[in-house]
Amino acid sequence: MSTPAHLRLTVQSVEELAPDIRKLVLIAADGQALPEFAAGAHLRFQVRLHKGEPDWRQYSLIDFAPSPGPVPIPYTYTIAVRLEHEGRGGSGFMHGLRAGDTVTAEVPHNDFPLGDHDGGTVLVAGGIGVTPLISMATERQRQGRPVRMVYAGRAPDQMAFVPELRALLGDDLALHIDQEAGAPLNASTLVDGCHPADVLYVCGPQPLLDAVLAAAASRGWPPERVRFEIFTAKAPQLGDQAFELVLQRSGQSLRVPADRTILDCLEEHGHDVLSDCRRGECGVCTVDVIEGEPDHRDQVLTGAEKAGGKVIQICVSRVKGQRLVLDL
Repeated sequence: MSTPAHLRLTVQSVEELAPDIRKLVLIAADGQALPEFAAGAHLRFQVRLHKGEPDWRQYSLIDFAPSPGPVPIPYTYTIAVRLEHEGRGGSGFMHGLRAGDTVTAEVPHNDFPLGDHDGGTVLVAGGIGVTPLISMATERQRQGRPVRMVYAGRAPDQMAFVPELRALLGDDLALHIDQEAGAPLNASTLVDGCHPADVLYVCGPQPLLDAVLAAAASRGWPPERVRFEIFTAKAPQLGDQAFELVLQRSGQSLRVPADRTILDCLEEHGHDVLSDCRRGECGVCTVDVIEGEPDHRDQVLTGAEKAGGKVIQICVSRVKGQRLVLDL
């Protein structure tokens, strides 16, 4: 029997883990077994935004059961959602769900897989970015392979799953609380504390990822030793300006505001464009550039591709100038 592309899920329970973080346990609306998933996978949920328009949001699947032997077929999915007060409403929709409510989701998808490599696995979590790393820690424990986690957060009441992680990892869990340390996690110290064969998996906000990548690169680490997922969409940068977007094939001209992405603008004008992560890390929304110099903000393109200026990730990148012409 083929697996359907979409699932109808019923909320079995809702639990508040922190002031703005809720855990949701979901079951199939028909009570049947759910599609299996691997560590790092996520679900994309259909949501309603503040103005009532439909959209999609993705949340990592959480597995806290490192039982030996084959992984059992799941009958529940567990996710955690942080409420984004300044967001467009997707997280607010998820926070509004109650036990018994039904939602639509795509089948599990994995853009952040746990690799099969020698050496230890070092999991670096920032805030709610801990969720996919929980499943990775569980999987490594299930395999009997070395794993440790560094979990950073601004304050203790903003860090979910700490008791469960202590039970899972014991002394292999290190917490960094900015409020108590007086500073964010020191990425240089983190990288210097790794063994030569360790591989880092990083999930959290952009500043954390940037710091870890920069520290690793400055020490000559090959790129494959740092694997990552950005948990939040990139915020507009200071100095961002509106610009003209021209669609070469149709000749249509649109205005992209300073606080909106190219992808947002296209969707708002009725264009159905391929996309997935909306954070510049999956490469699905790559579009050819006809004219204009891209301001690349993604984590997908190589240095040579960025320098060539022939393609752009429209979910995060912009243009250096006032006009961008795309092959659309």
